[in-house]
Amino acid sequence: MPDDCATVLPPVPAWQPTPLILASIALHALALGAVLWQFDLWPWALTALVLNHSVLTATGLWPRSQALGPNLTRLPEAAARRGEVALTIDDGPDPLITPAVLDLLDAHGARATFFCIAERARSHPELCRAIVLRGHAVENHSDRHRHSFSLLGPRGYARELQAAQVDLRHITGVTPRFFRAPAGLRNPFLGPILARHQLLLASWTRRGFDTRESRPAVVLHRLVHKLGPGDILLLHDGHAARTAQGRPVILEVLPALLHAIRTAGLTTVTLRVACATPDTPAAPARPQ
Repeated sequence: MPDDCATVLPPVPAWQPTPLILASIALHALALGAVLWQFDLWPWALTALVLNHSVLTATGLWPRSQALGPNLTRLPEAAARRGEVALTIDDGPDPLITPAVLDLLDAHGARATFFCIAERARSHPELCRAIVLRGHAVENHSDRHRHSFSLLGPRGYARELQAAQVDLRHITGVTPRFFRAPAGLRNPFLGPILARHQLLLASWTRRGFDTRESRPAVVLHRLVHKLGPGDILLLHDGHAARTAQGRPVILEVLPALLHAIRTAGLTTVTLRVACATPDTPAAPARPQ
């Protein structure tokens, strides 16, 4: 088992509502009180609540937002000082792409964090085990990657996260500690469920949009433009777009991206290593 699987991460604190959520709760209480006091105020109360829910929805549709709760968009400062970046790869495992991605990572001595869909992991458990055995990390990307994920309530979130936690731990022998929402979209009900499962929400610093962009040069530019220490980069081995020649974009982009990271004097690490507690030695990254 790779060393970074045993890396100790700080515990996720108990959920606390953010200022936006507290303000929303207060607004709901005021609206109810106003209507009970004078029923004729209901149109104003309803308008205020519609506006409030519009703000909450817009916030949930902003993947890198911190307004609904903690959200890792960059590595901790200590990791940035060490010159570390995190390469994260979503939506797999895919039997036609993931093995080639692993071979490329091995060839460049790089490590990555794979946010896996549990439904796909159940179909290809050997790929998830290979990811971990070859020095990378498997984290939680929900059970089924539902397009309606941001519309779920507390029970729906609990089912999606718990099912993925159980199955990914059973398959790999390692309990996921990071969660990435499908497409990064969510709502205020997610925060308490994350805390219950000791999961840290992780988004990204920049992404290549490689599920719909078929030009590798464009994807690469989006990822390396202003590349710096502490960045979290996003690519996809599942739902990957294809080039004009039919080749998965990630396989065209990855060698050049890893070369750019090495040329910049940076080192790829898993999120677990980057976020290890200061008093716990992190497993060394592979030399690049």
